[in-house]
Amino acid sequence: MSNYALTNCHIIDGINSGLRKDMTMIVSDGKIEKIGKVSEVKVPKGYTSLDICGKYVMPGLINAHAHLFGSGKPMKAIGGGKSQEKIVGMLRTKIGGKILDSMVKEHALTALKSGVTTIRAVGDLFYSDVKLRNMIDSGKLKGPRLLAAGLAISVTGGHGAGSFSHVADSPWEARKVVRKNVYEQTDLIKICVTGGVTDSRVIGQAGRLAMTLEEISAVCEEAHKVGLLVAAHVESTEGVRIALLGGVDTIEHGAALDEEIIELFLNNPKSLRGYSSLIPTLYAAVTICELKPEATLMSSINVENAKIVLDGMVKGLLQATEAGILTGLGTDSSCPFVTQYNTWRELEYVVKYAGLSAEAAIHNATRKNAKILEIDNLTGTLEVGKASDLIVVKENPLTNLRALSKVDMVIRGNLLIDNPQIKKIKEVDELLNII
Repeated sequence: MSNYALTNCHIIDGINSGLRKDMTMIVSDGKIEKIGKVSEVKVPKGYTSLDICGKYVMPGLINAHAHLFGSGKPMKAIGGGKSQEKIVGMLRTKIGGKILDSMVKEHALTALKSGVTTIRAVGDLFYSDVKLRNMIDSGKLKGPRLLAAGLAISVTGGHGAGSFSHVADSPWEARKVVRKNVYEQTDLIKICVTGGVTDSRVIGQAGRLAMTLEEISAVCEEAHKVGLLVAAHVESTEGVRIALLGGVDTIEHGAALDEEIIELFLNNPKSLRGYSSLIPTLYAAVTICELKPEATLMSSINVENAKIVLDGMVKGLLQATEAGILTGLGTDSSCPFVTQYNTWRELEYVVKYAGLSAEAAIHNATRKNAKILEIDNLTGTLEVGKASDLIVVKENPLTNLRALSKVDMVIRGNLLIDNPQIKKIKEVDELLNII
């Protein structure tokens, strides 16, 4: 559908506070043409009129930290070791590659049907996300707007090494991997500055520094000279400090901040834009902390590391919000119990654990994420001239974020999905509902 009007709707535009009631939105060729009161806006001749019947219209969600290779159903292999090596080896085969491409496609479409109109994928296997992005951009496949990092960059024994990360153990090796990713036409560069929770083997490993300042600086210099932003997986205060000193543009996950770090976020001369942003991912840590290890398939060490990381992320988000640092939102989908269709839970968790308002959580997941990803000229708010990336829900999400758990309609440009149906993972959702 290319020319239509949404009438009798309440709009959360992402710019103004609260609602704009009893509105009409005119859409033409995938872009917003006009927004105004029902009494003031006439539906043009030849346009299809869609009566929204008093439901709520808001920008489509943006998941700024996702992985598309997993469904969220727990797998022992996510913690590394022989099981991971075996699965990755299988996916390297011709048949395995087809299976991987099919899964990634399915997971992206699942996210779209749940209301996520833009995904930033920050680590894949064999550039599968890049291939999917190319299919979507060329029109061969309908899907969400997709920004793909390709394979991340880690070090020997570092987070994601051997799966979604290249291994680079010197500044020049790191530069070489950046050049490889640029050749593969990735949209950004992702690095793993510290260890991670899911593949940790000792308590404290998640925050342990892995990359050196010299390696981080080399990556940033190489990426920035071609205009690519650098996203850094970091799960400790010192990790945040060294990543910002090296010039990274976004801190993924995060930790408690100090005065030097806050100043570096706000004024970072080595970053591409002169400042850096924070994208916390509480959802992934909450599930490991709150659910039993036999459900998540995580070890007691993983659980202890998740508790440390969750505490640091919450403190860092609160400090960043107070200091005026630009903050976004991501889920770390593919981690245990972090499905592709539950992005709304991250919004609920930043309210529950960090005390943000529902409106602030929505802005982080829409307008602010768009600015961080440098696509705010295209999406993130409902404004004339921007893409018609939006969702329709029955209840007001400003008063009940769970309204986002079931969308009535998803529009992504010219694609309109009415009453989207999602294949959910019953055993995952049953346990998530008790948190």
